[in-house]
Amino acid sequence: MSHPTLALASELIARPSITPLDAGCQQLLGARLAAAGFRLEPLRCGEVDNLWARRGDAAPLVCFAGHTDVVPTGPLPQWSSDPFVPTLRDGRLYGRGAADMKSSLAAFIVAIESFVAAHPRHRGSIALLLTSDEEGPALDGTVRVVERLKSRGQAIDYCVVGEPTSVERLGDTVKNGRRGSLSGHLVVKGAQGHVAYPHLARNPIHLAAPAVAELAGAVWDEGNEHFPPTTFQISNIHGGAGAGNVIPGAVELDFNFRYSTASTVESLQQRLEAVLARHKLDCDIQWSLSAQPFITARGRLVEVVAAAVRAAIGRAPQLSTTGGTSDGRFIATLCPEVVELGPINSSIHKIDEWIAVDDLAILTDIYRGILERLLG
Repeated sequence: MSHPTLALASELIARPSITPLDAGCQQLLGARLAAAGFRLEPLRCGEVDNLWARRGDAAPLVCFAGHTDVVPTGPLPQWSSDPFVPTLRDGRLYGRGAADMKSSLAAFIVAIESFVAAHPRHRGSIALLLTSDEEGPALDGTVRVVERLKSRGQAIDYCVVGEPTSVERLGDTVKNGRRGSLSGHLVVKGAQGHVAYPHLARNPIHLAAPAVAELAGAVWDEGNEHFPPTTFQISNIHGGAGAGNVIPGAVELDFNFRYSTASTVESLQQRLEAVLARHKLDCDIQWSLSAQPFITARGRLVEVVAAAVRAAIGRAPQLSTTGGTSDGRFIATLCPEVVELGPINSSIHKIDEWIAVDDLAILTDIYRGILERLLG
């Protein structure tokens, strides 16, 4: 445990904070921040623990954000070692949360401690936003902290989210935005009957099939300079009465749009509903919007992050907006410049999740470099 980030990451991994549990992670990190001069504001919402910690009152405010919760382990016998016993093996640190994202949290803290020790009277302010509800429904986590900050008229100038964004080498990819996520639950109605007498029934699966084919083949937009084209995917189909000789009375479909700023929620809804109407389907649809797209254009934060990465690994990162959603979508409503930067993501949510031990020091140096360039 020669590097302080390795030691702290191991302490965090040892806490079984399966979402929405925090398992004492925020208390551990908060104690370190308090010792560095941060004011702590715990915010518990239902079963979720959140923490807002800030040092200083002046602008600009640089915020690091992340989550202490992790996804379930999956089958324990398939792990090479206990997922909540941090294990060093072949130059890697193994454990649930090693990449997503307890190593980032540890690197945040060590970078902040190092920076504050070197610059006790630094410019501006530093904040850390933590939640235990990122891997869960995300209803009582970061969004609640953002609501509180908005109610006080507080803004964040720059935010770095510690999500695992790297692909092949630490620092090779930075997320400077994310696509929106729009889901729907569609029920297509027919008339139940005997499969031997289809003329006395209306098969909703048959009725829905041409519309599903059209939706699956549609081009929703071409994307733009920041985003790839919008995608449409059906994730679940359920129909049937439980017997092989019964035409069902309805079929249910779940679908999702991952959409760019080239489309809007309204345009996607209208186009999909127009397809259903054109096929004359008797149906009901329930829409659910879980994320609006956001983008941070090349500006001060992107330049600083790129410079910090280049100093640490010898080359600048690529900018990307691919992948799933993150809590950056909530912070972007309060902060004009949000990026995500963290470990290699090839093992996240998998059995034997890991991070390279050498990457812990590099990630800490990158976060420290960001602070030096913005507040030093």
